[in-house]
Amino acid sequence: MSMFLFLVLPPLGLYVLISQYLLKNPHRLHRRKKTAFYCTHISHRGGSGERIESTMEAFTHAVEEGTEMLEMDCHLTQDGHVVVSHDENLLRQTGRDVTISSLNLEDLPLYEETLEVTFYAGHYSTGTDRKIALLEDVFRKFPQIPISIEIKENNRQLMQEVSDMVRRYNREAITVWASVDSTILTKCRSINSAMPYSFSMQRGLLLLLLFYTGLLPFVPLGESLLQFYLPRIINRTYIPKENILKKRLVVSLIDMITMRRSLFKHLAARGIQVHLFVCNREEDIQAAFELGATGVMTDYPALLSNYMRAYRRQD
Repeated sequence: MSMFLFLVLPPLGLYVLISQYLLKNPHRLHRRKKTAFYCTHISHRGGSGERIESTMEAFTHAVEEGTEMLEMDCHLTQDGHVVVSHDENLLRQTGRDVTISSLNLEDLPLYEETLEVTFYAGHYSTGTDRKIALLEDVFRKFPQIPISIEIKENNRQLMQEVSDMVRRYNREAITVWASVDSTILTKCRSINSAMPYSFSMQRGLLLLLLFYTGLLPFVPLGESLLQFYLPRIINRTYIPKENILKKRLVVSLIDMITMRRSLFKHLAARGIQVHLFVCNREEDIQAAFELGATGVMTDYPALLSNYMRAYRRQD
């Protein structure tokens, strides 16, 4: 045993020291990633707490309030139009149990007059615009605004249409591929590798494994963004459907494992932006920034703008 310790402990200790040094000084191994955008203010579904989610009115309001990035999900209609909607099935948003893929553009129903804010239970939004938006209309109106597009379906035609539109509007540098599914994200990147992309769930789990084993400082990362839940919102403003997330112990463990300031600081030093979501109270916005998030995603763009103005005054 003593010989084993003699042989193992010195190199292990050296590995730990080098790993910790490189965690704090990643520039020694990695060139800092440069993106065409750096966003601290991100509007979830265009700011679904202050206007009807994912409508042109919501996106316009968010930009007027100073948002630096719009987050949205896209789907394909039966006649091949890319539209902006969180859900493929429109029951929650419109009251009609139909799918976007089964309808032509002209047959899409209007949103309900009021919608509950998914990440702020018991709170509702309304607005004058209830029309499902075309992605092309968003690109036309906001040519300089970075946009994160989540692809939820393994639909190559949808990915190709999005990619073609991104190229047509010359916005590859400021449009992000996003998906929780690694297979979908890989396919998106095979169609358009010039667009920056975020971590999938599988890659996020690998990121944590690399971090806790000390290997992260040695491994190259292709992603430009990490977008992740702020766990403290779960069972407060966000009520999950999954029973396992309703257990306080589980949420506490997720918080303890994922919310590591040293991890976020390392990623930021490598030029990878860290966006925590969905922060709809001032105390959650503050908590996200204190953890080292480079950006905060919210349903309330005016709230986040007011917080950031007040924070700057304090500085």
